[in-house]
Amino acid sequence: MKIPNKKGVEILVKKVFKVLFPLDEKPIDREVTDAGKVIREQLELILSGLMPENEKLSGQFLGMLKPIKGTLLKDAEFILESDPAAKSLEEVIAIYPGFFATYCYRIAHALNQLLVPLLPRMITEYAHKITGIDIHPGAEIGSPFSIDHGTGIVIGETTKIGNYVKLYQGVTLGALSVDKSHASSKRHPTIEDNVILYAGSTILGGETVIGRNCVIGGNVWLTESIAPFSVVYHKSEIIVRDHNSFQEPVNFII
Repeated sequence: MKIPNKKGVEILVKKVFKVLFPLDEKPIDREVTDAGKVIREQLELILSGLMPENEKLSGQFLGMLKPIKGTLLKDAEFILESDPAAKSLEEVIAIYPGFFATYCYRIAHALNQLLVPLLPRMITEYAHKITGIDIHPGAEIGSPFSIDHGTGIVIGETTKIGNYVKLYQGVTLGALSVDKSHASSKRHPTIEDNVILYAGSTILGGETVIGRNCVIGGNVWLTESIAPFSVVYHKSEIIVRDHNSFQEPVNFII
């Protein structure tokens, strides 16, 4: 097995994106035209060092691009609806890091389903490098799906995410343990439909299920399941200091 050239993988990612979303034309058009001419040669070159039947695999992947684009347009529309700062669908597609990371995940997940080695991880690691969002291509993510800001998000390999889920920056969907003996088991949580995970929340464990329509507040740490329609948050306490009775701290000189 020959490890693909990183620059070549980045070129492939950019070419596929341009085919799906030609921003100088009509990015919201669901048709995918001339994909084979632009992408096939680059993809076959990468696949040739990884596994046999690269021409067949290239054809299968190209055939998946139209439904992938449809799913990504739903993701982009959901981001536009969710973010008051977003002004247009074109803006979301062209510049939002959360959308780009989701795009990389969706094409990597398609290749992962075709049992292509290495390349899916290289694609999502490229997204990780430029967006700070780390999504394993083996994760199962429904649609529409929204990532707002996104920096520091981690989504593990066996995570399952439903439809209409929103994630904010710093969310971790991880494992309770990194023991190698658990490699073939479900190690990461399940997030059901219509869940919002606010900034800094951490949810761990393969048996942990966040029920539908839950809201998980910022910086919440969970290792057990939450019933549907729950709201989970930290209760903050504000203490107003009385300056009249406040004593100056003792100063230590060492």
